[in-house]
Amino acid sequence: MCKQLFHIIGISDSAEIYFSPQVQELISKGKVFSGGVRHHQLVERFLPEGAVWIDITVPLEKVFRQYAAYREIVVFASGDPLFFGFANTVQRVLPDSCIRVYPTFNSLQMLAHRLLLPYQDMRMVSLTGRPWKAFDAALIRGEGMLGVLTDKVKTPAAIAARMHAYGYDNYRLYVGEALGNIVDERVREFTVEEAMNSEFTSPNCMILLRTELRRRPLGLNESEFHLLNGRVNMITKRPVRLQTLSMLDLQTRTVLWDIGSCTGSVSIEAKSVYPDLDVVAFERRPEGEELLRANSVRWGTPGIRFVGGDFMELPLTDFPRPDAVFIGGHGGRLPELLKRVDEVLLPGGVIVFNSVSEESLLQFYEEIAQVGRQVTERIRLVVDAHNPIEILKAE
Repeated sequence: MCKQLFHIIGISDSAEIYFSPQVQELISKGKVFSGGVRHHQLVERFLPEGAVWIDITVPLEKVFRQYAAYREIVVFASGDPLFFGFANTVQRVLPDSCIRVYPTFNSLQMLAHRLLLPYQDMRMVSLTGRPWKAFDAALIRGEGMLGVLTDKVKTPAAIAARMHAYGYDNYRLYVGEALGNIVDERVREFTVEEAMNSEFTSPNCMILLRTELRRRPLGLNESEFHLLNGRVNMITKRPVRLQTLSMLDLQTRTVLWDIGSCTGSVSIEAKSVYPDLDVVAFERRPEGEELLRANSVRWGTPGIRFVGGDFMELPLTDFPRPDAVFIGGHGGRLPELLKRVDEVLLPGGVIVFNSVSEESLLQFYEEIAQVGRQVTERIRLVVDAHNPIEILKAE
């Protein structure tokens, strides 16, 4: 038995809205309606006399408190209510409710229709009130066709500026504005640079078409990184870095902490190979922030979070808990650092440590046992004329 029944009707921005006979009957018999302010303006003439209207505005908690007073509600939403839409929100907030959906084309489908683009292979992401993460990951993966839902902050110009900053000028951008509105609809094509210097009317959406593949080798060459004071010994060498990432087993992880990130090479390689991974880079040297930024731009890996300062003094609850931790530096305080990491590491998490001396190797074995973990893998590597590196995995 449903506690509440929601009829969620998808509409476009067209002033000439067409409703099927089934939906017309549903509206004529309805008593409580809801939607955005723009939706209200579009459908007001169809509502029966005496209808109750509830605006969907933030915070949504207030909207759902108003919904609680009614058994059946008709909601108007944009496009397909199950495509980054309001039906998903109702399912999440009111899992015991019943939902009936009456969709129309979403805006990205409409833009593809205008451009006569087959869109079965399009990767679609939403930046409407959402962070950059999914968009950044799609760029790093090099999606051939990318559909993007925008908002009034993450506009086409802001999106193009982010792409340009990280070297993703290998796309043509198509922007659809007020799609479905006979008077105001507009579809335009841009280069990345043209879009970042243009203005757009809302609502709008974008389709990005890749013009060429961006070079992204597996195993980034350390000679192409910006280095700390030009010191080649201050970067994790490529063979060591790749073995480290292999032992971190990042394919099954969600959050990586890179402690002692320095140039950011481990963070950047991890993000390059696993773009959906959340990466937090900790570095006490103030130069670390600019190094990470410059190298992230160089290798096109947006989204890595830099945290400056002494790791031992940071409020770790401010960051997402890791299920993978790489310790590239410990400032002579390895026992204390391992205890702090153990307090936040998620169940089943892994720690990988690169030891450059016999002393630190023995200390890691001793201290990792003190926090109830054990070394499960150990590999020794020698790169060129550099000192041997012991790579240790603890679980």
